[in-house]
Amino acid sequence: MILRFIKKIFLYKKARHQILGMNSRNLDFIRPFNLKKAKEIADNKLLSKKILRENGLAVPNLIGRIRSREELENFNWQSLPEGFALKPNRGFGGEGILVVYGKKKDLDNVWIKADGSLITVNSLKNHINNILDGSFSLSGTPDIAFFEERLKLLKLFKPYCYKGIPDIRIIVFNKVPTMAMLRLPTKLSNGKANLQQGAIGVGIDMSSGITTTALWGKKKIIEYIPETRLLLSGIKIPCWNDILSLAIRAQEISNMGFLGADIAIDENNGPMIIELNARPGLSIQIANLSGLKERLKKVSGLKIKTVSRGIRVGADLFGGEIEEELEEISGKKVISTVEKVKLIGKDGKEIEVEAKIDTGAYSSSLDIELANKLGYKTEIEKFQKFDFSCYEIKPENEQKIKNFFEKQYKSNLSDIKNIAVIFSASGSSIRPVIKINFEMNKELIISKINIINRKSLKYPLIIGKRDLKKFLIDVNK
Repeated sequence: MILRFIKKIFLYKKARHQILGMNSRNLDFIRPFNLKKAKEIADNKLLSKKILRENGLAVPNLIGRIRSREELENFNWQSLPEGFALKPNRGFGGEGILVVYGKKKDLDNVWIKADGSLITVNSLKNHINNILDGSFSLSGTPDIAFFEERLKLLKLFKPYCYKGIPDIRIIVFNKVPTMAMLRLPTKLSNGKANLQQGAIGVGIDMSSGITTTALWGKKKIIEYIPETRLLLSGIKIPCWNDILSLAIRAQEISNMGFLGADIAIDENNGPMIIELNARPGLSIQIANLSGLKERLKKVSGLKIKTVSRGIRVGADLFGGEIEEELEEISGKKVISTVEKVKLIGKDGKEIEVEAKIDTGAYSSSLDIELANKLGYKTEIEKFQKFDFSCYEIKPENEQKIKNFFEKQYKSNLSDIKNIAVIFSASGSSIRPVIKINFEMNKELIISKINIINRKSLKYPLIIGKRDLKKFLIDVNK
């Protein structure tokens, strides 16, 4: 654990020399790819959420809005639920957001904030007046205040958050999710998921949706939630592909080429878009120990036609950090449930096929036609003429059948090393076993594979657990 943390510090220092700066971001990506109209949509929270909702994307419900002092004086405070979020329409950096978590019993129109303090109608009015005056808006111009439903915290995140709701910031460029960060509210940030105010940012591996390096504030790399032993790396983000899909769809709808989408997971309704950012902050680079500019260059100019294609490209180009760490720790390669395998037959003949990885099977199985092509046809044809009818194929006769093969037939064969007596729901069988080498994920495996007719099955080769000792299987790949 200590060595890995030292490695992260080293990578952090290296990453600081490679990060995309604000000026470079503005000149190279925001100005060319985010047109004025698209930026206006992102900067106007009410408008952007209306557009997203009309296009079928999930956003929090709007409770009410206040556009003037007259509307403020006539607002029905009884219409507010026990919990809500009060936000400035054109706010930035989390400024001006006020989150209420409950209503004070036995007191009319008195609510409880994240820190446990009380807030009254008069306090809300003062805060809304500041919003209307433009105290929190991007350009200091008069603004609109609005009330929004407070999302319900997912149980997974409860130990990691102080009061507020965490969110996931996804950077999307050219319909490809290029970088992601989980933002966790802290006591210092008053329950807000904003790094500038003291929240924790945790990098996310783009392929697996698993957290990696944690950043507190702007520069401090940490391993645990402060004052706890809760490890910040290794958290599996639920609904990962759905979150990436939401972010890409938001980019398509808003017509922004370079977008920061903030997405939260509500316990009842799943992933929802909190807001869009035309100028997302760049601390996400430190949390991922990686410069954003190089990633953006890799996807610039690609022809991405579908959301699913964008997700795959992002995973392929910018995923694998967790996989590399697992391989480093365990000394084993991480593979998926389907892998390309290069079979090496007699006389060095090679055939590449897709194989199903099956930990439920002990031994590996190969289609008979492939075995014939690899040079074992003559031996297999000899085997098919052997007569095993003297024994019924059932578990108690397995060793007798093998002994019979050893005495009667094995001496006539050079390539068939043994037999496999198979008992399954689809029927019992006696199969020849050949010794064959294959290469998977750059690892050479010396295997004994049984031969069976797999012509009607999707994969001509199954790799069983006897040949998987050098690997870890990731079912999400």
